[in-house]
Amino acid sequence: LPRQNPSFPGARVDVLSVSKQPSDAAALSDPRNFVNRELSTLSFIERILDEAADPSVPLFERVRFLSVLSASLDEFFMIRVAGLKQQQSGHVEETFADAMTPAEQLSAISQRCHALLAREDAVLLDEILPALEAIGLKLSRDAKLAAEFVEREVVPVLTPLALDPGHPFPHLRNKSLNLAVRFAGPAEARLRWGVVPVPEILPRMVPVADGFVLLEDAIAANVGLLFPGQPVDGCWPFRLTRNWDLSIDEEEAEDLLVTIEREVRKRDRGSAVRLQINAKAGEPVVSFLRDALDLTDADVYVQRRPLALADLAGMVLSRPQVKPLLEEPFIPALPVEAGEPLYDTLKKRDVLLHHPYESFEPVVSFIDHAADDPAVLAIKVVLYRAGQGNPIVQALQRAAENGKQVTALVELKARMDEEANIRWARELERAGVHVVYGLIGYKTHCKLMLVVRREPTGLRRYVHLGTGNYNPATARSYSDLSLFTANESLAEDAGALFNLLTGYSKPARWNKLLVAPLDLKAALLQLIEDEVKAGEAGSIVAKMNALADPDIIKALYRASRRGVRIDLFIRGVCCLRPGVEGLSERIRVTSLVDRFLEHSRIWHFHARGANKVFLASGDWMPRNFVRRVDIAFPIEEPELKERILGEILALPRADTVKASTLQPDGTYRRIRPEPGAQAVRAQEQFIALARRSAFSDVSRAASAERLLSGGELLPRRKGPRKRKS
Repeated sequence: LPRQNPSFPGARVDVLSVSKQPSDAAALSDPRNFVNRELSTLSFIERILDEAADPSVPLFERVRFLSVLSASLDEFFMIRVAGLKQQQSGHVEETFADAMTPAEQLSAISQRCHALLAREDAVLLDEILPALEAIGLKLSRDAKLAAEFVEREVVPVLTPLALDPGHPFPHLRNKSLNLAVRFAGPAEARLRWGVVPVPEILPRMVPVADGFVLLEDAIAANVGLLFPGQPVDGCWPFRLTRNWDLSIDEEEAEDLLVTIEREVRKRDRGSAVRLQINAKAGEPVVSFLRDALDLTDADVYVQRRPLALADLAGMVLSRPQVKPLLEEPFIPALPVEAGEPLYDTLKKRDVLLHHPYESFEPVVSFIDHAADDPAVLAIKVVLYRAGQGNPIVQALQRAAENGKQVTALVELKARMDEEANIRWARELERAGVHVVYGLIGYKTHCKLMLVVRREPTGLRRYVHLGTGNYNPATARSYSDLSLFTANESLAEDAGALFNLLTGYSKPARWNKLLVAPLDLKAALLQLIEDEVKAGEAGSIVAKMNALADPDIIKALYRASRRGVRIDLFIRGVCCLRPGVEGLSERIRVTSLVDRFLEHSRIWHFHARGANKVFLASGDWMPRNFVRRVDIAFPIEEPELKERILGEILALPRADTVKASTLQPDGTYRRIRPEPGAQAVRAQEQFIALARRSAFSDVSRAASAERLLSGGELLPRRKGPRKRKS
C-alpha cells in the first residue's frame, strides 16, 4: 500500500518503523523469536481435537468439536494453503517475520496435517463411533442392506460419469463428495475410470435394519446399478478442496456488488489444493486422482474415517438421543427489560452486555424499537456477517418503509459470507435502505450502530458498539461484548465514522475512538510504550483471537525486557514466543477452548493506576491495522471497568479446566489445578454469574470475588424467584 492511500484520507501504513527502536531492534527481529502463523493456526485446530478426544466432554459435544475441526481445516486449506500455493507457483518468496518461505511452510503444514488427521481418525473410529453405537446410533458396515433404497430413491438422482478421451475428467465442486469408480479390465483399456458425484440434496445417513449407512457407502456398494453390463473393479469415496479466495481489482470495478457476485460464481473453479480419499483405495486410484487434479503427494490425505465430517456430525446432532449427551442448556440472562427502549437508562449510564451469557435480545430490541419509534429520524449500521433470517436486517427494512433515513454498510468481502451479504444488500435496497459497500481497498470490519432521535431537548444520538457481529445466531455461541452508550463524544465519533465510510469525509479529530487504518496502531504502540516507561510498575492484559503483527510483538518484547507484566489471552493464532529468557520472560499467553468460541477483544493498560480499558472489533494482525476499517473504544465508567477487570478478564486467568499456556517452543500445555485446589472452568462460572444476576440482588463483582477467592459461587435457590424480565 502507498503511504497515503487516496481512498482513505490520512491513512498511515508505516506508523512506527522498527528502525526507530533502540539498538537492540535487530535482536528483536530475529526470525527465531516468531512462531509461524500457519503452524500456529494448526496448533489451535489441534486444541479443538484435544476437546474431541477428552472423555470427560459429553459425547455429542465431542462430535460437535470434530465438526468444528473439519470445517476449520476446510477453510484453512481453501484460504491459507491456497494462498501459499499461489505464492509458490508465482515464485513469490515474501516471508513473514519467522522467515519461512512458502515452500517450507507447505512442507511443514503437510507433515502436521497428516499427523493431525491420523489422530482424528483414531478418535472417531476407536472412541466416538463405538460410544454412539452403544446408544443406538450404529454405523453399519453392510452397505448392501440399502440396495432397495438406493435403487428407488438415489439412482434416479445420480449422474454417473464414465471417463474416456471423449469424456475428460469432470470439474468437481469445492468440498464435494464423490466416488471414484475403477472398471475391470487391462490398465490400457479405453474405459478404465468413472466418477459419481454424491448429491448434496440427499440425506447423508441412510437408515437400515441395524442402524444406518452413509450415503456414499450405500452408492458404492450398489454402483453396478449405475453401469449395467460394465464390470466394476472397485468404488471409493473422495473429497476435493479448492482455492476459495476471491481475486478482485476494486479500483477497476464499476459496480462492486456486481463484480463480487460474478467472482463468487467463478470461484468454484479454483485450483485444487487438497484431496481426501478413503484408505481402502489403492495406490493406482490415488495416483489417477492426484494426476487428474494436478496435485502432489503432500496434498493427498488418505483417511480411514468417513469424509465430509462436518456434514456427518450435523446429521448425528439432529438425532433425538442427543440432548442428554450435550452440555446442559441454559437461558441467557436478560440484564435489561426486554422490549423496552434503553433511552432513559442510557441517559444515566452505559450498559455492558456479555454474550452469550447475557442475551443478545436487547441488541435486537434496540433496533427493532427504533424502526417503529416515530421520534427516531435515522439509523446507521455496519453489517459484516448477518446470517440467515436476521431480525436486525428485517427491522432495517421496516424502518426504511416507515420513512426513516436508514443507512447500512454491507461488507460484501466478508469471507465465506459473500453470497449471503449480496442477498441482504439487494433486499435492503429494495426496501429503500441506502446501502453502501465501504471504501475501495479496505474491508469494513468494525461493528457499530447509530440511532438518531428527536427529543424535547433536541436531537440525541444513541450508539451500540460491539466486538462481534450483528448476528443473533452466532451470538448464542460466540463470547462477545456489547456496549450501549449515549456518551456525546462517542456518538460524535460514530457519526463521523459513518460519514467517512459513506462520503470520504475525515473528521479533524477523533474524541475517543481509535480507528484503523488511521491512528489505531500508532495509539496502541504508544499505549505499550507508556507501560515500558513505567517499567516494573507497568502491566498489560489483552484478550483477542489472534496476535501476528511483528511491530506489536516487538513492542511487547521490549516491554517484557523492561519489567512490564503481560498477560495475553489469545484464542487462536499467536506468533509471539512467551517465556524466552532475556526476551519475553514476563509474558504469559493463555488459550481457552471450550463450549463457546472466545471472540471478544479487550485491552487493559495499567497506565500508572489510570487503568485504561478498551474493547475492539479487530485483532492485533497486520491486516486489521492496514487493510481493514476497525475500531477500538474506551470503557470509562468505573463500574463497567471493575466488571471487566474483576470478572471478564479475571475468570479466564483462573481457569484450570479448559485453558492451555503457550510454551517457548510454540507448543501448548494444558493448565491443571494444584493438588487440593478447586478446579475453575471460566465459561461454566460465567453461566453461573449470569444466572445469579437474574435471580439474586447480590452484585456480580461480589459473586466473582467470592469465586476467585475459592468459595462456592452459587448456593441453591430456595423456591422460585421472579426474573428481572
